[in-house]
Amino acid sequence: MTTVRATGLVAKSCALFLSAGLIAMLSPSAAVAVPEYSTSEAGNPFVDGWYADPDTARYDGRYWVFPTTSKSYAEQTYLDAFSSTDLVHWTRHSEVLKTADVSWAKYALWAPAPIERDGRYYLYFAANDIQNDSQTGGIGVAVADRPEGPYKDAIGRPLVSRFHNGAQPIDQDVFIDDDGQAYMYYGGWGHANVVKLNRDMTSLGTFADGSTYKEITPADYVEGPQMFKRGGKYYLMWSEGGWTGPDYSVSYAIADSPTGPFEKIDRVLAQDPAVAKGSGHNSVINVPGTDIWYIVYHRRPLSETDGNHRQLAYDRMYFNPDGTIRRIRMGVKDNFADGNALGWRTYGGSWASASGGYRAGSSLGGKALLDTDFADFTQDADVRLGSGNGDAGLAFRVTRPSAGVDAYSGYYAGIARDGRVLLGRADGSWTPLGSARMPLDPGAPPPAAGHRRRLLHQGVRGRHDDPEDLRHRRHASQRGQWCPGLRHGRLLRQRVGRPGRLKQRGGKRVTPLPAATSESPVPTASPR
Repeated sequence: MTTVRATGLVAKSCALFLSAGLIAMLSPSAAVAVPEYSTSEAGNPFVDGWYADPDTARYDGRYWVFPTTSKSYAEQTYLDAFSSTDLVHWTRHSEVLKTADVSWAKYALWAPAPIERDGRYYLYFAANDIQNDSQTGGIGVAVADRPEGPYKDAIGRPLVSRFHNGAQPIDQDVFIDDDGQAYMYYGGWGHANVVKLNRDMTSLGTFADGSTYKEITPADYVEGPQMFKRGGKYYLMWSEGGWTGPDYSVSYAIADSPTGPFEKIDRVLAQDPAVAKGSGHNSVINVPGTDIWYIVYHRRPLSETDGNHRQLAYDRMYFNPDGTIRRIRMGVKDNFADGNALGWRTYGGSWASASGGYRAGSSLGGKALLDTDFADFTQDADVRLGSGNGDAGLAFRVTRPSAGVDAYSGYYAGIARDGRVLLGRADGSWTPLGSARMPLDPGAPPPAAGHRRRLLHQGVRGRHDDPEDLRHRRHASQRGQWCPGLRHGRLLRQRVGRPGRLKQRGGKRVTPLPAATSESPVPTASPR
């Protein structure tokens, strides 16, 4: 068995594993009392399936995420939920609310908003996507005795059933202030309202001026309001752009009052053409007793064109000293600690995540890749070679992947059992570009075996360099570290698209161990 551990990857390129009998192994990180991560370190998406519009809660030491089921309107007849104690291992709770339990709701069950009060659990939701006041639908409220439900309609009718101040009654978020007053923020069609909720949580109150619906629409608002409080200030976040388009994004405002005024400060989350598009409709998680915050949102994989193909993700959210929010970078990282390989696509071979790693049965040219498209990247990998022939390694600047040895177009950096470090190009066939030798101990675990490779690649889009130039670039072996000398962009200067890969070219069994860590402000990526 060959073992490869990716000890560090900083990427503006996508990461892909290819193997012939590849087994990705990772020693899981030690458990920590406080979930403090740079991103979802066990990988985004953090749950399986097409979901959107997540809202969050924390009940009895568990973090809960309630999303929209991202299907066609007619199929959106139920809501699932997910819970976790550590933000790594998630439990699915299926169909916590169904339209069958809401007499007036038929379809388009959207944007659940959870909250607990007086020992009861409330779930606010939108249904039927009403287009005018003559249609039945709007925002409803369901209640349960447990966080996982089942939730039942609390009042037998919509709580908000009409357009007020131009706001479509959808995309609700509920917030209870320190003084016990509950508010609901909602609105589509470019308008946002806030209403007071009475103590029963199922009826609306009034403001001091006698009004019920107060418009708070900030500049560029489209939908998806989210309210939280930090340091005595009220933060309103919302989504802009079209939900099916790449311009979907998140902006925010800060106010001294839960009712505003809310003046837009900045757009803090937007698509990243290297990671995902359509990122928006967010909520937040604050780890109790800390200033650790996460933004939880949905995004669409780069290669997906179906508007409903959205996935749940979270990233760390940082604040500046003045309380403003730093712009958020979508992270790409995976230590496989969650026991799955969500987000990976495989081409040949038999793949499974187990024991904190990614495993593949013996195959020639089996591949696993992420749907990302970085330009530059750095990846460290520890390799333990086992029995068999062939070599194992990373392929990068890859396009047109398919099953089979060298069945892709791109470049490859690998290591063979006889101690050769290889650099070459694949395009349905193999072109060697250079090699160097290093001592290997096949039976020793990394990094003791001294098989650590660092792959550095920085490219400027626009043209290819002559492969002959690659042959003469520095190949160094020092204490098992290999730096192929690609710092200066001479490897490939055209953005050819897809992933960097971990690959095996011959009959050798491989175990890549992608425990990647961030080395720079560039989005981090460990193969997932």
